[in-house]
Parts: sequence; C-alpha cells; structure tokens
Amino acid sequence: MRVITRKTLSDFWRRPGRGDAKEPLKAWLAEAERATWTGPADIKRGHATASFVGTARVVFNIGGNKYRLIVHVRYRFFTVYIRFVGTHAEYDKVNAEEV
Repeated sequence: MRVITRKTLSDFWRRPGRGDAKEPLKAWLAEAERATWTGPADIKRGHATASFVGTARVVFNIGGNKYRLIVHVRYRFFTVYIRFVGTHAEYDKVNAEEV
C-alpha cells in the first residue's frame, strides 16, 4: 500500500511524551507499506482489533492499545491516507468519519 502523509506519524512520535509510540507506529507503517489490502477482510486478517467506520475508515489500536490511528483506505488504488493519530483521550474528541 502507498501511505500518504507519513510525516503525520513521525510528527506525533516526536511530540513530548509520545516517544513510546515511535516503534509501534514504524512497525504499523512498514506492514502497511508491504500490504496489498483489497478489502476489510485483508486488514482484519492481520489486525483482528481493527475497527471499521463508514465505508473506508479504519481505526487501528497502536502500542498495546495506548494510541489510536485512523486511516482512510482507497482499496482500488492501494492507498492509505493517515487521518489521525493520538491517545485514547484525543481520539474520544474526534469523529472518526470526519477527520
């Protein structure tokens, strides 16, 4: 998959107090870039805890469920757009369908 706005991930783990997110986010990124997700079932095979919101949004639990990552997947184009990364408290303040 092609991941768009990878910088969002590195900006997040560089924030004070978020350094522990670096390795889990890098691992997710490496896996996503190797993947060829053609639909939600492909994602579920590797990420049983992933949640699907609307038609193309996916919420991943990152770092032992400490962080949340919301992406928009365009399966047809093998592209993943990073829409949000944050703590659970930050996630609770956003609408996963609209970020």
